[in-house]
Amino acid sequence: MTEHTFYMVDVFAEGKYEGNQLAVVRNAGGLSDTEMQEITREMNYSETTFILSEDERDGGYDVRIFTPGGEVPFAGHPTLGTAYVIRHVIIGQPVESVNLNLKVGQIPVRFHKTDSGGEILWMKPIEPIFGQIFETCEVLSSLTVRREDIDERFPIQHVSVGVDFLFVPLKTLDAVRRAGVVKDKLVDWIKDKQAKSIFVFCPETYRAENHMNVRFFADYYGIPEDPATGSANACLAGYLVKHRYFGSNHIDIRVEQGYEIDRPSLLFLRAEEKDAKIDVLVGGKVVRVAQGRLL
Repeated sequence: MTEHTFYMVDVFAEGKYEGNQLAVVRNAGGLSDTEMQEITREMNYSETTFILSEDERDGGYDVRIFTPGGEVPFAGHPTLGTAYVIRHVIIGQPVESVNLNLKVGQIPVRFHKTDSGGEILWMKPIEPIFGQIFETCEVLSSLTVRREDIDERFPIQHVSVGVDFLFVPLKTLDAVRRAGVVKDKLVDWIKDKQAKSIFVFCPETYRAENHMNVRFFADYYGIPEDPATGSANACLAGYLVKHRYFGSNHIDIRVEQGYEIDRPSLLFLRAEEKDAKIDVLVGGKVVRVAQGRLL
């Protein structure tokens, strides 16, 4: 196998060893699908990305995203983490934005300098698509929460931005802490559903400056929990606006994730509904951890 440089980054991280880890492989155009899949399984993270060429095509960089189980059309933290590597390693000079050519389409990522000198990356996913709504009784047996934990003012609903999630609104942080899935029952119930990952959330937080605490479970795919999920939070942003969760047609909030698994993450969500269309932005910081070479 040809030697390739790869970079390890933490995405949606305030510091090293927080957020969601990602491996980004550079100049990977010569790798076959099988080799990309084998490398991803060796990395053993939720996703690994492959920058196919360091030259732009149609105004963007060709990137593929793999999980240990197969290729996916879009994922949030791989999009931001890969854009960071393109900006800081391949381009190597300040730019306002880069575009990633993904299976789901071209996704723009902007770079914003904060007042403290840090950098927040913002991506604009495709517009959220809202799917089936489920009754509480349909999902309750698959979850480790009680009926009184579920905030029935808002729907249990399937939402997608190219990746599909089932959103379950909870009332309290205690309910989120206790949340989980009953795997056997979940697999049986969800096998004929389009959304197979569960996303729970509440308006109580560990840190006072944040607005929501969330958790993500993908046991169906063999991923018990992810510390930060940009695609799911993109869906969440659309959901919050569509259902006026905060009483408004727009949001600008901070979301914490990963605290329950000792991998604290911070995501920034902006969304607005205008003319029956919901525009979403998902932001976060990226920290470079290491680099190496694949043999």
